[in-house]
Amino acid sequence: MNAAPADQIRLLDIQALDVRLTQLAHRGHNLPELAELQTLEADLLQQRDLLVAAQTEESDTSREQTKAEQDVDQVRQRAARDQKRLDSGAVTSPKDLENLQRELASLAKRQGDLEDIVLEVMERRESAQERVTELTSRVEAIQAKVDDATARRDAAFAEIEAERATVAKERELTVADIPADLLKLYDKIRAKEGGVGAARLYQRRCEGCRLELNITELNDVRAAAADTVLRCENCSRILVRTPDSGL
Repeated sequence: MNAAPADQIRLLDIQALDVRLTQLAHRGHNLPELAELQTLEADLLQQRDLLVAAQTEESDTSREQTKAEQDVDQVRQRAARDQKRLDSGAVTSPKDLENLQRELASLAKRQGDLEDIVLEVMERRESAQERVTELTSRVEAIQAKVDDATARRDAAFAEIEAERATVAKERELTVADIPADLLKLYDKIRAKEGGVGAARLYQRRCEGCRLELNITELNDVRAAAADTVLRCENCSRILVRTPDSGL
């Protein structure tokens, strides 16, 4: 293949732009904010799960406390009725009087047991409420960090995209005057050779594979016409000659 020396040199400009586009893509995929967000979001999910569990426990103990207090109230009302009967003197039979006194004693014990249950449930509910408060603060703090990291990530993405658009436009303008067959060859090699399709021959060394040309290869390069599109014998990339090639 033949191409004007100027067109071949412009391949190096295109290659530099393509390298920059690759670097920008790599930067976008490896922003530190992405890893930071991944860690924060995992932590946030865990803390939210713990918060839901604590809220559920608080809700359950709240219902349990209400039920226990209702039980105490029922026993207290029953004892009050019995005490009223006893105080009224309406119960005259010794046997009935004994039964009533026995029931009052039983109700007093029952009320004491239920009040102990209420206190135990209240302690568990207070503990759950403290846990809810603590976890709510923790979730809010992590969410603030997530919001901050998200804002920094979005700003970085916007900066990368702005530069990518500028570089892509410059590439579009640069390739406009490159012969189609030369550009097609360059793109084909670039796709196959890790993103590098053209390399400068600098001081007898291919900058694509970093290997120095041997004497036979140098003689072939020297003998080639200026418009001949050369390929590196080692890496197959287009070898672009410049005044610094050392020929």
